[in-house]
Amino acid sequence: MRILLVEDTAGLGDAVREQIACDGHAVDWVQRLSHAEAAVRTTSYDLILLDLMLPDGQGLDFLKTRRQAGDTTPVIILTARDQISDRIAGLNAGADDYLVKPFDLSELSARIAAVARRYRGNPNPKIRIGHLEVDLSEHSVHRDGELVELTAREWALFEAFMQKPGMLLSKSQLEDQLYAFGDEIESNTIEVYVSRLRKKLGRDAIETVRGMGYRLHTSST
Repeated sequence: MRILLVEDTAGLGDAVREQIACDGHAVDWVQRLSHAEAAVRTTSYDLILLDLMLPDGQGLDFLKTRRQAGDTTPVIILTARDQISDRIAGLNAGADDYLVKPFDLSELSARIAAVARRYRGNPNPKIRIGHLEVDLSEHSVHRDGELVELTAREWALFEAFMQKPGMLLSKSQLEDQLYAFGDEIESNTIEVYVSRLRKKLGRDAIETVRGMGYRLHTSST
């Protein structure tokens, strides 16, 4: 997933970015609301992690503005405010989840995965795709009953396909899912990772549509 992290505390921002990058997500980290507003104008995000107290304003106002504009991007609030009234205000403003600082980074990973599953319309973490059994919460894949070992980047690419099964995804769309602003991307990176996934998941798992992109096969035939 491509995730926008809006957090002004350097130490926490570094830790969160490292955690979700290790989970295989692409992370853009900004420390001001003005930068967040610029980011969402130019980039399509799968999820936003939003602090409430920023140097140039309130995260809650940013959230309300996004929802009023029709933006349905899932949002998890990260804040030190732990009063019930604060949680209610955040949820009523359109947040999908609310995590109070300090929090365990593993719990954050679990919350991100849970919100993503809800937005895909399937809260069940275990799904079947053809010959593959996938556990979204464990980031594990079994092929015909055998465990398939995927690297974080391979999982991130596979997850991008799972988000839109059967749909054609362009190379640039896939790059957006895997890489944050400023990351250096080799011209053949997507081809390399698609090739690796085919070796592990099956030659026919991912179809190439020449000149257009790739799509995940969802049938067992």
